[in-house]
Amino acid sequence: MLDFIINPNAGSFKGRKLKKTLKIIETYLAKHNIPYTIHRTNYKNHAKTLTSNLITNGATDIIGIGGDGTLHEIINGFHSFDKVNLGLIPCGTGNDFATAIGLPKKKPLKALEIILNNDPVYTDYMQMPGIRGMNIIGAGLDVVVLSKYEKLKHKNKLSYYVCLLKALLTFDNIKFTATTEEGSTDYTSFISCIANGKQFGGGMRICSEADVADGKLNFVAVNSVKRSKIPGLLIKFLKGKILDDPGTTMIKTSHIKIDTDTPATVNIDGELYENIPFEVSVVTNKLKMYR
Repeated sequence: MLDFIINPNAGSFKGRKLKKTLKIIETYLAKHNIPYTIHRTNYKNHAKTLTSNLITNGATDIIGIGGDGTLHEIINGFHSFDKVNLGLIPCGTGNDFATAIGLPKKKPLKALEIILNNDPVYTDYMQMPGIRGMNIIGAGLDVVVLSKYEKLKHKNKLSYYVCLLKALLTFDNIKFTATTEEGSTDYTSFISCIANGKQFGGGMRICSEADVADGKLNFVAVNSVKRSKIPGLLIKFLKGKILDDPGTTMIKTSHIKIDTDTPATVNIDGELYENIPFEVSVVTNKLKMYR
């Protein structure tokens, strides 16, 4: 039995993309007599509750149809990891983690076939105190952009980049201390993150070296820059070349702690969290995912 969890409003254009995707998936499953159930979310964090309850009641395969936000809620509802597998059919606005694990973002049947024909494999995730992340955990410019983006009625890639440009006009660099297995270092940073996936924001490639199965986190910090140099940095982001910039630091680690003078708002998979300890560990060989 496949249990699909969907956010009816995932993606842009009032969920039209999801409705089209769901029709394709259901037609295929019915044609091939594959048992399944669709579970629709009705409120924020509903996918987390649905996931937890489904696993308690014996679910073996939970498949998210949506984007990074839906996946984020699902992984935070996971338990009894040895009894259940995770799948994803990309249908969100950015689908950044789907990119990291090589899922086809515009071919839902191809993504479904991966689930039906492949064995699940261990996939790393990130653990903070009380909260899990799959793709990117960050602080800095991305938090400012998301704060602006969340206020919009119509959300898509174009509106995200408009928010990015507005944020660049007012953003101040952040100061923090990062403690990894290599020791503690002070930073004044334009943007910083802990990456399991490779990108955020629907294509901002922050860490091309990230690997979801290497048992490591990738800490990336882009040092403070003059505003006149920001356009050049953005081009490097979009080309996946930001690690080549001399002002960028990248450290592979299994654990990291970030300390700031004042509590920082943290972006976890595109969701904003206030007043949580910024401490992250990688969890490996526990979550089994179709990819």
